[in-house]
Amino acid sequence: MGRDYYQILGVRKDASDDEIKRAYRKLAKKHHPDRNPNDAAAEREFKQVQEAYNTLKDKDKRAQYDQFGAAGVGRVATGANGQRVYQWGGDASVSIDDLEDLFSAFGGGGTSSGPASVFDQFFGGTRARRSAHRQPQRAGDVHREVTLSFDQAIAGTTLDMRLTHTVGGGEMLQVKIPPGVRDGQKIRVRGRVPSASGGPPGDLILTCRVQPHRYFRRDGADVYLDVPISITEAALGTKIDVPSLDGTTTVTIPPGTAGGSKLRLAGRGVADGKGGRGNLYIVLKIVPPKSLTTAQRSLLEQFDASDKTDPRAACIWSREVGV
Repeated sequence: MGRDYYQILGVRKDASDDEIKRAYRKLAKKHHPDRNPNDAAAEREFKQVQEAYNTLKDKDKRAQYDQFGAAGVGRVATGANGQRVYQWGGDASVSIDDLEDLFSAFGGGGTSSGPASVFDQFFGGTRARRSAHRQPQRAGDVHREVTLSFDQAIAGTTLDMRLTHTVGGGEMLQVKIPPGVRDGQKIRVRGRVPSASGGPPGDLILTCRVQPHRYFRRDGADVYLDVPISITEAALGTKIDVPSLDGTTTVTIPPGTAGGSKLRLAGRGVADGKGGRGNLYIVLKIVPPKSLTTAQRSLLEQFDASDKTDPRAACIWSREVGV
């Protein structure tokens, strides 16, 4: 008997959908073949986690599993000798003809309760069983998550992936990730999942998880960079070198720049999917000195005494409260 799906995910039988999803993501990340190359045990664990989640995330399948166990959420597949089998719980399988004969012996195909009715729930009744036996079915889609660095997501990359099939073993794929993919974006690789019944193939659907950068922030196709400047640089203006997605670049800070000001470098952001690029915004942060010498303090006090401007004069609240 295979392991219990709830035990595989480490959740209670009354776990919520969110609890099941969180448990799945944690375990899938831990046992993912890309993180555990050539580790057969991790690959088996990953398959079991995937199988458990695919059942428990679906309301109807979860109800069938709770009532009948893994046999209640099996699938029609092609056996090693080409025969039609009903497969569940990983390796457990039985011939479709043997299974139908077994259920018929317990009560025929028309009873409303008992083992035969269970068979009808699995296959939709005798007529549906015959139809399913004859008609090729499209393979289901396979969902995988891939983790990308910030730079891979920006520039695009090609990933080598192993895709394990229930039919014909598995294969190595090279999947091209286009430049500018966002966190959570899905990429569909069409026709890579063969059908057990000879029908149309399903698709491989990748969900991209993009790791944050150490200092760049992204908002859509735009990128933001916080840059500290001194009081004198803000007051007098200057030129400074800053990093960008394309390498180091020089920006001009105009005299009298206020803290929080943004300098826009047009077209220096991320590919927008329309043939263009977003912008890079330099966000200026004025950093006062943490300590002053006596001479520096004296100079600033002299400046303050000679400066007649009120930085808060334009504030609405300043006029309303009379300060």
